[in-house]
Amino acid sequence: MAGPGLRAQVFSRRVALIAGGELTLLGMLIGRLYQLQVIDRERYATLAEDNRVAMRLLAPPRGRILDRYGVPLALNRQNYRLVVTAEQTGSVAATLDALAAIVTLTDADRRRVTREVSRRRRFVPVTVREDLSWDEVARVAVNAPDLPGVAIEVGTSREYSYGEEFAHVLGYVAPPAESDLTGDPMLELPDMRIGRNGVERVYDVALRGRAGTSQFEVNAVGRPIRELARIEGDPGLDVVLTLDAELQRVAAQALAREQSGSVVVIDVTNGDVLALVSYPSFRPGDFERGIAASTWRQLTSDIRNPLINKAVSGQYSPGSTFKMMVALAALDSGAVTPETRVGCPGHLDFGDNRFHCWKPSGHGPMDMVDAITQSCDVYFYEVARRTGADKIAAMARRFGFGETQLSQELPGERAGLVPSTEWKLRTYGEQWAQGETLIFGIGQGYILATPLQLAVMTARLVNGGIAVKPHLTRDRIVERRADLRSADVFPAMNIPRRHMQVVLRGMDQVVNGERGTGYRSRIVEPGMSMGGKSGTAQVRRISMQERLTGRRRQEDLPWEHRHHALFVAYAPIEQPRYACAVVVEHGIGGSATAAPICKEVLTEAQRRLRQRPTAPQRMAER
Repeated sequence: MAGPGLRAQVFSRRVALIAGGELTLLGMLIGRLYQLQVIDRERYATLAEDNRVAMRLLAPPRGRILDRYGVPLALNRQNYRLVVTAEQTGSVAATLDALAAIVTLTDADRRRVTREVSRRRRFVPVTVREDLSWDEVARVAVNAPDLPGVAIEVGTSREYSYGEEFAHVLGYVAPPAESDLTGDPMLELPDMRIGRNGVERVYDVALRGRAGTSQFEVNAVGRPIRELARIEGDPGLDVVLTLDAELQRVAAQALAREQSGSVVVIDVTNGDVLALVSYPSFRPGDFERGIAASTWRQLTSDIRNPLINKAVSGQYSPGSTFKMMVALAALDSGAVTPETRVGCPGHLDFGDNRFHCWKPSGHGPMDMVDAITQSCDVYFYEVARRTGADKIAAMARRFGFGETQLSQELPGERAGLVPSTEWKLRTYGEQWAQGETLIFGIGQGYILATPLQLAVMTARLVNGGIAVKPHLTRDRIVERRADLRSADVFPAMNIPRRHMQVVLRGMDQVVNGERGTGYRSRIVEPGMSMGGKSGTAQVRRISMQERLTGRRRQEDLPWEHRHHALFVAYAPIEQPRYACAVVVEHGIGGSATAAPICKEVLTEAQRRLRQRPTAPQRMAER
């Protein structure tokens, strides 16, 4: 048995070990406290502040889109929203029932609200209805004491002043899709809208602006308590277009008399696009909050294709509007002279085939001006044969066929098609047939052109042979792309003036000569005038029996089987300023259907030229 001294010694040793362990732990604790409170103080102070203070981005006002005179085409307006907070109401379903007696709520609205409430925290407001009228706001306010958790919020929504008339040019805005979320936090804001088509899409980044911030205090579960600071964002920048809102409206109303088509008007001196209309159209505001399924089905099932911008995406055989290209190619190659006469008995026999003129009885002997005036097919069959397809194709390309014109400023533009012997061999592995040259000579066959290209062709014809290139936005626009164009300097096409004058005399006589195909659409208002060229593009092949018997008139065919009607024109004749192209889908005859629209539009353009100052003057005054 150990003695008292030994036990005391063992006890003292244990006490020392325990005390040493406690001192070590105490030292570690003090060291850790020193690290937290002194060394890492700033870090944890920042984390604590972040737990107390939250930051929220604020969507900036989207920039406006204006016409050449500063008329607003797309702008923002106040939007009164009805919201409900689940935490503050006893029953969301009962609250929706009460609201349905005050404002209109659809079953889709109810399902959406119920779904959103289940997904979010109960203190986060959920939008019930947007775009409340002032009467609806007043009714909700009067009943507010009986509607706990219901509130009215004020936001902004996109408004298109001219609606359908500018829809294809301006496009529309819509909430970002999953594919659009590339890490930019501003795109994740509930009220954020981005451009989906047209100018809204091309200049979306400039129009968005820069987001603001709201700093507010929150509790432990993230509920906002009070706002501490707010920095408003920078509004998006304005985009100024070359379009004339009033001329666009006139063109749209004139075109609306028909089933489907497009109108393009260009200033031949500088390339400003003054009007660009496609009909039928759509309501751009329908897309902002998500288009209804029934509306989408209606738009996509319409055989007139209201969602397609026919002015830049529609591709048509140019028909007789292409005959000026054939004439210039023939003169340039020396195949004919302006005085060369070709007899027209109503047809041209070539090999085993007979190529018919639109006038079965024939036109008789025709020179170039006569042939353009009366649109004689036989004359251009023969001239095309003498000239050759490749020379015609080369001339067409010089005038803008086969290339896009506004693709950097307007999405969806198509290039059309200019065929050649090499193209056919490469595409089909076949040699070009001589009979195809004859068809090419009257703007039929493989060739395809857009209404915009037809307007560009006309502009280059009448401005003295300057290769003007169209544009849709003014130089004052911010974020202007350097590769669009430089100033208003365009290269000369180096086409002999005497050749151009022959073609222009023919276009003058088309409208103002008594034997011209467009004589009934001449402008008789004093001080105004118009020259032009009609065209008809076949949609289906006309059988020999139909041609000989006259059966199956175009008017008796289903609408979608009728010919397209085309007309290109310029005004005034003495000093051309405007070029216009009209295509009426399945309109049968260019002179009867498309020419009157051209007349109405160019009359208004000349009238406005007299009444209004130039765009730069107006913009300087603003």
